[in-house]
Amino acid sequence: MTDLTHLRWLLVSLGLVLLLHATHLVPWVPLLAFALGAWRYMLAYRRQPLPGMKILLPVTLAGALGILVSYGGLFGRDAGVALLALMTALKTMETKTRRDMTLVVYLGYFLSICAFLFSQSMPVAAFMALPIIALTATLVGLSHANGELPADHKLKLAGLMLAQAVPVMLVLFVLFPRVPGPLWGIPQDMARGMTGLSDDMSPGSISNLSRSDAVAFRAVFRGATPPASGLYWRGPVFWHYDGRTWRAGRPSQQLTQPKFKALSAPVAYTVTLEPHNKPWLFVLDLPVKLPGVGTLTSDYQFLARQPLRQRLRYDAASSLGYHEGSVLDAATRQRALQLPPFGNQRARELAEQWLTETQDAQALVKRALAMYNADFTYTLNPPPLGASAVDGFLFDTRRGFCEHYAGSFVFLMRAAGVPARVVTGYQGGQTNPLGDYLIVRQSDAHAWTEVWLEGQGWVRVDPTAAVAPQRVEAGIAAALPDSELLPEMARPELTWLKRFNLGWDLANNGWNQWVLGYNQQRQMEFLARLAGSRVDWGDMALWLTGLLTAIVGVIAAFMLREALPHADPVQRLWLRFKRKLARAGVTLFAHEGPRDFTQRAARQLPRSRRQIERIGALYLGLRYGGTTEVVELQQLVRRFKPK
Repeated sequence: MTDLTHLRWLLVSLGLVLLLHATHLVPWVPLLAFALGAWRYMLAYRRQPLPGMKILLPVTLAGALGILVSYGGLFGRDAGVALLALMTALKTMETKTRRDMTLVVYLGYFLSICAFLFSQSMPVAAFMALPIIALTATLVGLSHANGELPADHKLKLAGLMLAQAVPVMLVLFVLFPRVPGPLWGIPQDMARGMTGLSDDMSPGSISNLSRSDAVAFRAVFRGATPPASGLYWRGPVFWHYDGRTWRAGRPSQQLTQPKFKALSAPVAYTVTLEPHNKPWLFVLDLPVKLPGVGTLTSDYQFLARQPLRQRLRYDAASSLGYHEGSVLDAATRQRALQLPPFGNQRARELAEQWLTETQDAQALVKRALAMYNADFTYTLNPPPLGASAVDGFLFDTRRGFCEHYAGSFVFLMRAAGVPARVVTGYQGGQTNPLGDYLIVRQSDAHAWTEVWLEGQGWVRVDPTAAVAPQRVEAGIAAALPDSELLPEMARPELTWLKRFNLGWDLANNGWNQWVLGYNQQRQMEFLARLAGSRVDWGDMALWLTGLLTAIVGVIAAFMLREALPHADPVQRLWLRFKRKLARAGVTLFAHEGPRDFTQRAARQLPRSRRQIERIGALYLGLRYGGTTEVVELQQLVRRFKPK
């Protein structure tokens, strides 16, 4: 029968492992696993036999069927981890020996590491220490001969073992060659829970996103951070309108080299972009230097080669002042003037009226902006619009968010014969003074427009700035009325929460940069700074071998020191005890162990029998049993006088 103490430790450890996965498993999986653990403990406590295959097989099949129904399959990240958790719990139902329990401990280790497939955040890594220590303490108890180790001794030894492994882990982390990309592919579930800009825009799409405090990306500038009014982080560009939704239309051509004239010195920066399952890589208008992680299109979208499913760090440089100056060909002009054949008649008539008053494109732009500035309201909660959304917004509600202004402005410009397009992305950001970097959140999502003007090319026009200039200059909180429900990090009154979140974001950013973001490029840069020159794989191999040899040598020296008699108080007392017996004529034979030696000494010295047996028992307990009565042994050996 499996020892109850070992089983208790094992089940508690597995319970901690399951807590790691509680947020992403369907509820019935951890509940069933806990129920199986409770059943297993009850059977051991009552000394009842374990269930046979007639019971376990139906439970196993039912669990697999439940996972199949809940996840739509047995493969993939979510279903695979759920199946592993359930099978580990079922494995406890057939553990009979210490070897069986050791196998379950190893399964627990693997299941713990699987938590990193869902989140690699600092809280997950910190909490993972609990099940790892508990599993290691369980393994210590299982490896012990008599199972009498106290709980604090197990935990102390487990912590010591893990602490000894930390230097080796750090050396391997820093020096072991980094493999580009993930270690293994996870074919599904990766896009779940990702937030970000969509590949289309309709009334309400960006205002809904702006309610989120989630971080879109972080940016570090080389030099002073530009003012918020110049921070337009370019994303999707929309050309086609169907009367309700703006879309990109046909793909834009690839641009080998930016074709605009920079009017200001380039601003260099590093972006750490969170995964959003879309191809857009955000850079400031307009980029003059781009990394090789993506391609630039003719409408200045910077696109990754595949949807972004993991955090990406890249360097770029942009000129915030520029003269785009492109020439509009017939096909691009047609794209930039496209409108559905019917709908929004009042908006069309307004544009035609303006056109009869002036043929100048710049004057038409100013006329539209003046209209927005006169009698429109910027709000996060605009009223719903009907089939003719542009008419409803311009002539009825006159309340909207940035997508309402950008979409209606482009519609008016096109109806008046001015080529225009919608650009979405992020505007502004929040500077973290603790780390001197910019945090751009989903609440900074924004839509603006570009119109093509003769002799100037594409020119940015932000209609939202005509209604609420504070949005561009100071952020969303400054532009919205006090009655609007803002994201927590945008509320001006929650200063204490902001301070806490900025501190947490600083720590989180460091974790992302130096742990999760420690890729091959980052490794080479770090080692080059450390060595003072460029390093190659041969240098890394030498460093790795040398440091590992040094660490293992130090650990071995400590272990050897502990093994030497002069470094071990118990061994010193035993040697002193043997010397006293030798003076009394009892010497240790080469083939004798401590137990046989003390038994023979007790027979030869019957008057000292009780002292000899007690000293022998204490020594055996201290040396092999994990007991701690060193003081008593010291006193007995000191007073021992063989007779």
